[in-house]
Amino acid sequence: MTTEPGSHPDWRTQGVVVIPAQALDMNTPQTPGMNRAAAITHQRVGSQKLWAGTVTIHAGARTGAHHHGELESVIYVLRGRARMRWGARLEYTDEAGPGGFIYVPPFVPHQEINALDDQPLECVLTRSGQEPIVINLEIDGVAEPEHVPWTDPAHPL
Repeated sequence: MTTEPGSHPDWRTQGVVVIPAQALDMNTPQTPGMNRAAAITHQRVGSQKLWAGTVTIHAGARTGAHHHGELESVIYVLRGRARMRWGARLEYTDEAGPGGFIYVPPFVPHQEINALDDQPLECVLTRSGQEPIVINLEIDGVAEPEHVPWTDPAHPL
């Protein structure tokens, strides 16, 4: 939103927007094995550069391999245990629990897996753009992916 110099926008209609949990939009591109629901989109709130919503993966389930084109994604784990696989053959893996963040760079083939068989995996998802890019892939993943634990490049041990 832009305003003319010296003018003041109507903050009531052009300010903060609160979306109740029951008002999330399930009409989003989906990947087998998960349910995405949109909260923040251009159409719903006027967002220009961000998309945000939720994702739920049922107990013991896994998504199909996919990527999101040029978009960056951030996943924040609310409940459960997320196991991520990524790479041309899904040959790398790591996990995150409640409070953990997962960053997925542009064009990286990946697969989300609920590492727990007895509870759903619930996450908040944000993306760097408005386009609902979901490219589902046919990938035969390797049998034993390599565990790649994260190390902080800004604060090495």
